[in-house]
Amino acid sequence: MNRISYDADFYGWANEQAALLREGRLAEADIANIAEEIESMGRSEERDLTSRLAALLTHLIKWRYQPERRSGSWSASIKVQRRGLTRHLADNPSLKARLPASLADAYQDAVLIAADETKLGEAAFPPSCPWSFDEIINPDFWPE
Repeated sequence: MNRISYDADFYGWANEQAALLREGRLAEADIANIAEEIESMGRSEERDLTSRLAALLTHLIKWRYQPERRSGSWSASIKVQRRGLTRHLADNPSLKARLPASLADAYQDAVLIAADETKLGEAAFPPSCPWSFDEIINPDFWPE
């Protein structure tokens, strides 16, 4: 049987591999590339966690350092990101072990974005995240 190439037609390859797995035809499956794709999916979930944290932290930083510009839009963004993070971690509970590293990484991104958007400069913000994950995810936490 002529197999679909992983490199030439990813969509076709993925569907073919799924069919092989469902049929229990493991000896015919492209195990090495399937494993790589599964690992890639895991990395994607971690990148999504960091991205969501960065978006939330950006708005929390702006909320804290530009109180005169607070708006319903900022408030809504904070609430939406908190809900999204809660859902993402509920769907991927093992990512909780990655929270310290993701939070530190996300904070650095958030500082860069907030510095640009506020025109305050990176030095205006603490060098590391001043809030714990429990604080930033808490719907009652609004940094003053």
